[in-house]
Amino acid sequence: MLASRALLVKQVAAVLTKQPVCLAHQSGDWGNWGNTNIAVVFSGCGWWDGTDIHEAAYTMYHLSRNGARFQLFAPNQQQMHVVDHMKGQPASGENRNVMIESARLARGKMQDLSKLDVSSFDAVIFPGGYGVTKNLSTFNSDGKDCKINHDVERIMKEFHRSRKPIGLSCMAPILACRVLPSLEVTMGQEREESSRWGRWPYTSMVQAVKSMGARHSIREPYISFTQPGLPAAQVDEKNKVISTPTFMWETDYHYHYIFDGIGSMVKHVMRMTAAK
Repeated sequence: MLASRALLVKQVAAVLTKQPVCLAHQSGDWGNWGNTNIAVVFSGCGWWDGTDIHEAAYTMYHLSRNGARFQLFAPNQQQMHVVDHMKGQPASGENRNVMIESARLARGKMQDLSKLDVSSFDAVIFPGGYGVTKNLSTFNSDGKDCKINHDVERIMKEFHRSRKPIGLSCMAPILACRVLPSLEVTMGQEREESSRWGRWPYTSMVQAVKSMGARHSIREPYISFTQPGLPAAQVDEKNKVISTPTFMWETDYHYHYIFDGIGSMVKHVMRMTAAK
């Protein structure tokens, strides 16, 4: 009996020494750990002129927690402009590259978006931030009639054609709705509502995606307390598109809700990659 127990302890120890410590907390399928490869597309560094830093970090955290490998991409082009985030206004005399700025979020591990080979990935995720409307598209100036970055359009269409999941947060549904037909997405609420918890000041974008032919579902950026069965992400099973509102909802303190909403989106992306 003691000999059998000692042998079991030795075998368990051998397994654990070959795996990350965090694996002990992983609730998914251990056999698939690290076998899923997700592309994540950034649009710069910073809410007003690139990818929102919180959304970038939360996305990478949840991918890691759910056992995915991920690679980070951004277009190698100049930003539309550089915004002083203290003043919320464009900074004069500055000009920055989207890929170089995005590398700030990736510990330098950033690749040119033009090199993204859809066949090498199981899914793609686009975090939000105004870089979606300024660097990945011309939505900031052209609204619903915007043009989409060539590589973004190519990637969206190829993932969709290959029946691979597309994850979208915050403003990113604009990109998918402009190039893919008949999607069902969420960007949060459809009216500019405010409460002590937060505000919904960007609802004009909801009307824009509806005018592009998408169906819009109202969602909170978190698991709803008033409607417990309502998830923090809209899942379009037919098109394999998953969206969550995140910072379409402005909040001063409740960032953990944004964190949870992105977690919900990532888990659905991972579920769909496992079901292929």
